[in-house]
Amino acid sequence: MTYAAPVNDMVETIRSAAGFEQAVADGIYGDLSLDLVTSVLEEAGRFASERIAPLNRIGDEIGSRWSDGAVTTPPGWKETYRDWTAAGWNALPAPEQWGGQGLPAVVQAACAEMWNASAMSFALAPLLSAGAVEALIAHGSEELKQTYLAKLVAGEWTGTMNLTEPQAGSDLAALRTKAVPNGDGSYRITGQKIFITYGEHDMTDNIVHLVLARLPDAPAGTRGISLFLVPKFIPDANGNPGRRNDVRCASIEHKLGIHGSPTCVMVYGDEGGATGWLIGEENRGLNCMFTMMNAARLAVGLQGVAIADRAWQQALAYAHERRQGRASGAPAGEMSPIIQHPNIQRKLLTMKALAAAARAICYRTAAALDRAHLAADPAERARGAAHASLLTPVAKAWSTDIGVEAASIGVQIHGGMGFIEETGAAQHLRDARIAPIYEGTNGIQAIDLVTRKLPMNGGAVVQAAIAAMRQTATKAANAQADALGDAAARLRDAAESLDRATAFLLQQQAGATPDVALAVAAPYLRLFGIAEGLDALVNIALAAVKAVEAGDANPAHASRIHIARFFAGNIAPEAPALADIVLRGADAVLDARDALVA
Repeated sequence: MTYAAPVNDMVETIRSAAGFEQAVADGIYGDLSLDLVTSVLEEAGRFASERIAPLNRIGDEIGSRWSDGAVTTPPGWKETYRDWTAAGWNALPAPEQWGGQGLPAVVQAACAEMWNASAMSFALAPLLSAGAVEALIAHGSEELKQTYLAKLVAGEWTGTMNLTEPQAGSDLAALRTKAVPNGDGSYRITGQKIFITYGEHDMTDNIVHLVLARLPDAPAGTRGISLFLVPKFIPDANGNPGRRNDVRCASIEHKLGIHGSPTCVMVYGDEGGATGWLIGEENRGLNCMFTMMNAARLAVGLQGVAIADRAWQQALAYAHERRQGRASGAPAGEMSPIIQHPNIQRKLLTMKALAAAARAICYRTAAALDRAHLAADPAERARGAAHASLLTPVAKAWSTDIGVEAASIGVQIHGGMGFIEETGAAQHLRDARIAPIYEGTNGIQAIDLVTRKLPMNGGAVVQAAIAAMRQTATKAANAQADALGDAAARLRDAAESLDRATAFLLQQQAGATPDVALAVAAPYLRLFGIAEGLDALVNIALAAVKAVEAGDANPAHASRIHIARFFAGNIAPEAPALADIVLRGADAVLDARDALVA
């Protein structure tokens, strides 16, 4: 089936959950209006459904092909990418100074969801380019900016992120790639990188690699890593691709999913070393790379949202068409569409509610980034940055976990046909499975949340988030809307559960038991996602209740109220149990190591 971008739900999430109107009042978005945002998203939705979505099955079945160092993308990839960049979509969030349109991160987030829902493999190329743009703007020299930024912003060239090596996965301290100064401001790069998304392809005439490497006198560990820009072709005096650099794609991986996206093994230095230029300061490469990685982590969280929504759309259509069994009240002798069976309804509502909550968390993260970058008041910028920092691991990990969960439910709704490739349901699950792994595994995200983000400002950042949840619960209780059911009480319970778990983890880290916090970091992140997600859905539902009371008969309002109520009654009750796991579950992990002997 095809894909239809849920533009109305996206706009309402931006307005009611991500605080668009308050941000406008605060001067964050200048004269940007919700009507203009809607127009942009409607146009993006058309391109996604009409041009990119038809590539999804082609990319999965044919994939990218490698031959003698060259990679050929699936049929239609080059032409669609050319038209996509010509329409200005790659330049959407970049500063106008470099040819971008300067639109907010929250608008870019909604568009990124569409690109990934229509064809995740296709959307991976611009995802990495956007990160390269951010890293160069933040840390690149003026010469590098002048040479590369306009091309990257326009999409004429694409960017990559080269971290992983065969012996060093998530442990960047083990990196061995070397960089030796040439004496003219450039460096000679030698080494091998693996899992490099779009490290080689045929969609653009140059590829700009951002590569982590060590200088000869670099200190050991992560403190001795520098970041270098290494182009496939070194630009000539006119800024056009010149001589070929000493970098090649040795092979591409054969993967479970995202077949259209070439995952490359990159070799630097077959002929003595690739020419590269330092980004930022020597031995400070991780600081530069994390600019790119943080942007990518939100983008990957949006992949989880995208796959969850795409799988939901397909499962919903199938449930209306597929007849099996006889539902209550159905005429005798007739099979009913499976959507009439309560168990299927539960599965579909679970998919939709999880996708809606994850969307809201990701959009909130993007809105916090907007506040961090666009607010006039430095203190307000700092608050936005802290809020975005807190939410980023949740946006990445919780959203990608539910992407897998929703895609798996979608396969189940299809029954046996979900296990057959021709329906396309299996592809969603295969594609979704990478998202909890790359750009920092979800286990790493949980550790980051617990060990680095909770203690920020003495715990004040996370306490502000919990306080906002309590305020929403109070508003919901005061609304006296029967349609919301017990959503206010469930949100209050979730906030209290999160508060108890947070206090416990902060206490463990302040003492001499950090392993306790690490052992329960993953359930804590899930608890945070549920509480934050419910808060967002209740805010959306309160806006819907207000609209209904004002006489607005749009059926979308009833749907949003039902989704919040379903999440509150069927997903949020996990929160107190997850808090109990955080408070009491570590010993059963740490005392059971004998059970893990091979």
